[in-house]
Amino acid sequence: MASYSIGDAERLLGVRSHVIRYWEKEVSLIQPKKDISGRKKYSGGDLRLLLRLKHLLYKRRFTVEGAREQLIREMSGLDSELRAELEEIRFGLMDLFFMGRHVEETQGDDDS
Repeated sequence: MASYSIGDAERLLGVRSHVIRYWEKEVSLIQPKKDISGRKKYSGGDLRLLLRLKHLLYKRRFTVEGAREQLIREMSGLDSELRAELEEIRFGLMDLFFMGRHVEETQGDDDS
């Protein structure tokens, strides 16, 4: 299973790491694991929750508390088959995003 650093999360979400850490404290559904060095590693599920949280906060103008409650409602919904399909699509898009970032970084190294 893939895991992502907080730097990866920053790039994907377009928000600073201190914002991500605050969201983690306020929304207990987001639970990154720590590697043996003590660095946080985010799962694909964590990143999907963070993306949804950002959308609720920035686009839909929810409060953090309201967004947390909305996430809980969504996760306990009855449309699990549709949700599973959407999760698979989102995960594929996230993989493509990070592969593109890796290619950009690699090409940047070659230009030096």
